[in-house]
Amino acid sequence: MFGYVIFPISTVGKVLMCKRIFKEQTMPIGDVPFYKIGTFGGQADAYIDENLYHEYKNKYSFPLKGEILISCSGTIGRCIIYDGEPAYFQDSNIVWVSNDESIVLNKFLYYLYKTMSWNIVSGGTIGRLYKSDIEKTLIKVPPKDKQVKIVSILERFDSLCHDISSGLPAEIKARKKQYEYYRDKLLSFKEKKG
Repeated sequence: MFGYVIFPISTVGKVLMCKRIFKEQTMPIGDVPFYKIGTFGGQADAYIDENLYHEYKNKYSFPLKGEILISCSGTIGRCIIYDGEPAYFQDSNIVWVSNDESIVLNKFLYYLYKTMSWNIVSGGTIGRLYKSDIEKTLIKVPPKDKQVKIVSILERFDSLCHDISSGLPAEIKARKKQYEYYRDKLLSFKEKKG
C-alpha cells in the first residue's frame, strides 16, 4: 500500500503537562475551567482565576491549539483535540506531545492514539501511563501526503458517525437510494412469453 517509518513518540516531540494546580487554587465557579481526570472530555466542575491561568500559561508548558491531550489515569488513553479555548488541565494526569508537524500531523496522531495499546503500569488501585512510557511507545508514521489522505478519510467517517447534521442526511440519502433500487426491482416484472 504505502511505506512508513517506525520510531518512538519521543522522536516527534516532548511529552508535556501543565503546571500543578493545588486544590486551594480552584473554586466551584469562576473564570477558567480546570479539567481533572474525572472531568476530562466533559464538563469542568472546578475553575481557576483568570490571572493565574494567564500567568501559568505564559510561564510554563501549555498546549497549542490542535495538539492532542491524552489522559494518563482513569480512562487511560482518552484523547481530546485542544480547541484553543481558555482551559487548564491537571498535571501528570493529562499530557500532550508537543510534536513537530513537519514529521507527523496532530490530527494523524489523534486517530493513531485512539488505536494505541499503551503500556499501562498497574501497581496501585488505579492504572497509570507514565511520561517515559509514552516517549518509548513506537508509532508507524507514513509520509505526510499519506497522513493527509488518512486523516481526510477518517474525518469523513467520523463526521458521518457522530455529526447528526451531516451523518443523518447522508444516511437518509443512502436509504432513499436503496429503497428506490429495491422498489424498482420488486415492481419490474418480466413479461411472460406465451
